[in-house]
Amino acid sequence: MDVKDIIKPENIAYKKTDVLTDNIMHYCPGCTHGVIHKTIAEVIEEMDIQDKTIGVSPVGCSVLAYNYLDIDWQQAAHGRAPALATAAKRLMPEKYVFTYQGDGDLASIGTAEIMHACNRGENIVVFFVNNAIYGMTGGQMAPTTLVGQKTSTSPYGRDVELNGHPLRITELIAQLPGTSYVTRQSAETPGAVRKLKKAVRKAFENTAQRKGTSFVEIVGTCASGWKLSPVKSNEWMKENMFPYYPLGVMKDE
Repeated sequence: MDVKDIIKPENIAYKKTDVLTDNIMHYCPGCTHGVIHKTIAEVIEEMDIQDKTIGVSPVGCSVLAYNYLDIDWQQAAHGRAPALATAAKRLMPEKYVFTYQGDGDLASIGTAEIMHACNRGENIVVFFVNNAIYGMTGGQMAPTTLVGQKTSTSPYGRDVELNGHPLRITELIAQLPGTSYVTRQSAETPGAVRKLKKAVRKAFENTAQRKGTSFVEIVGTCASGWKLSPVKSNEWMKENMFPYYPLGVMKDE
């Protein structure tokens, strides 16, 4: 029997979404980015909006998302993705526009951009990946690095007196009047991915209804930056990050 006789629509139990490209993902083993890409791509396919979607990614690990999602993309300067997304959405209001940003980008150099875009209530979706470290550039301390967490620039652990407190950016954004949906999710288990997928879909649906900014934080891992195995990274995330960055919906209007 030829393989073509087996691979028929009625025999397929699972198929990779066509929104994902065939490029082999470069991310480190255990990295959360790949799962998030897959989740976003599946929602785009299920909503049939592939030709209507524009992604904006800045600098950092998130910038390489354009290699894996087959949609229109724009690359922004470090931290400036919300500004570029604002322009794209205002010029083409019929499009689904989202940013895909890391914590070293959105919660640091891009703090002003994200705050003002959310305060204005731009009809965009923001995906914020928080792994509490600068993953691409050498594992430096990020605004979201936990107290006591060791990084290449805080080898003895983050010290509040020296470095300040970790920034709960999502809690701040939930208070802004321009946001309609603010949630924090994760992607370390099948159950968590299902919840994340619902959040991604709701965010896209909200932007189509012009409800304002939808903000989805995903607490993720950086096994290479944390110097842990993929399994240990998930355990560390649950034990240390979830208590400080609790999962759940913070705003839904």
